[in-house]
Amino acid sequence: MSDKCIGRVLIVGGGTAGWMTAAALSETLKGLPLTIRLVESETIGTVGVGESTIPHIRAFNARLGIDEADFLSRTQATFKLGIEFRDWGRLGDSYVHPFGAYGADPAAHEAELFHHLWTRAGAPSALEDYSLPVAMVRRERFTHPSDDAASPLSAFSYAYQFDASLYAAYLRRYSEARGVVRTEGRIADVALHGETGFVTHVTLESGERIAADLVIDCSGFRGLVIEQAMKTGYHDWSRWLPCDRAVALPCAHGGAFPPATRATAQTAGWMWRIPLQHRVGNGHVYCSAFLDDDTAETMLLEQLEGAALAPPNRLRFLTGKRKLQWNRNCVAIGLSSGFLEPLESTSIHLIQAAIGYLLDVFPTGDWDPADAAEFNRTMDMEYERIRDFLVLHYHATERDDSEFWNHCRTMAIPDSLASKMELFRERGVVAAYEHGVFLHPSWVAVYTGQHITPRRWDPRLNHLDPAAVRADLDHQRRGITALAERQPRHADVLAAARAAVMAEA
Repeated sequence: MSDKCIGRVLIVGGGTAGWMTAAALSETLKGLPLTIRLVESETIGTVGVGESTIPHIRAFNARLGIDEADFLSRTQATFKLGIEFRDWGRLGDSYVHPFGAYGADPAAHEAELFHHLWTRAGAPSALEDYSLPVAMVRRERFTHPSDDAASPLSAFSYAYQFDASLYAAYLRRYSEARGVVRTEGRIADVALHGETGFVTHVTLESGERIAADLVIDCSGFRGLVIEQAMKTGYHDWSRWLPCDRAVALPCAHGGAFPPATRATAQTAGWMWRIPLQHRVGNGHVYCSAFLDDDTAETMLLEQLEGAALAPPNRLRFLTGKRKLQWNRNCVAIGLSSGFLEPLESTSIHLIQAAIGYLLDVFPTGDWDPADAAEFNRTMDMEYERIRDFLVLHYHATERDDSEFWNHCRTMAIPDSLASKMELFRERGVVAAYEHGVFLHPSWVAVYTGQHITPRRWDPRLNHLDPAAVRADLDHQRRGITALAERQPRHADVLAAARAAVMAEA
């Protein structure tokens, strides 16, 4: 590879996407004859609302050798065991999508059968009553998972909630220490080769020209290179995910400090609540066809739990993805590649996934088209599977109290999702696939949390006595509750991490 290795990588745009890319490339590709340059302008604001993540972010940080306690301190991060959904299936509902399996002893039976046992027993209480991470969320408790596979504390994972701007700054320091060169400036022109269509160089407003072999577009919704210059095209998914606006702002803490993000459905969308150490992130995602911008902002301001800490930030977006996320010698990462609303905290995961796939097929000087084809195939799969999972939340509702929810409940959905829903409704089976960010327990959580109950259970459980199953489930429920209550408070775990960092400093 070394004799064909490309020599110049240009990252267009900073923010979370740009600096995650710079950090990963500078660490993973160290030792190669490669220069990495990032161009960004402080006059161009970043979206900066992607504060909530899923457990995959831990692997990304670990790959970079980032110390968790230091990361928590520098990004004002909190822990996250799942997402609480309020008012989605019906008004008054509340369920948690946990990062973990159901049951007090997952090693004692097939994890995929637990919700079948629950169905066989007549669903004696909410399925989430048998989830340790949910029990901890409800009690504002947190502990790290155990490495002992026999322990019930081993059957869950966790993610983080953090200040995206602080995370970008953290990774900037990390990247620059590993040789990444940052250039302040705005790009005025992108030059394409007359025959190949490859990007040859960009020109800054200052007149400086920067040549590159590989261009990574992290310019956000604008898609400065992938779309404005290369006219790649976009797949519009708004017929399935109709929300197209958001307003966001931080506020002071009001007291509640669970290790979870909250998503509360509204009349024409939903609101998020993300507790950080120093503030609470808030936002209202909505559909402009059913709600005007001023009313949406007023609704958000009226539900703040503390004083607003910044002016409202209004955003417009179109759900979907680029037709090609790798086009010629340009790879789009982050919002420039597409946007699936933040309902399940997947924006940063899609950045991470794109970086990982790019490193798997990192281009050489001969520019084998198979590399781009494989990258696009895998990213298409990631986007489509997340899309289906998000659409499920909107479509699986009994709400009829607004035009928006009537639309979502009755709209046509992708065939890939319709078949998944029918399989679960009829037999309690979660469609299995080798790859995909949301696996078995995640689908079960949303299905059952929004009142899609299997009509049948696995026939392997026919011989079981329902009364005996109910007794066993009650025993597990009480054990999970007791175990959760023995764990430290979320706030105390964070305070201990801060103290450890201060002591070391």
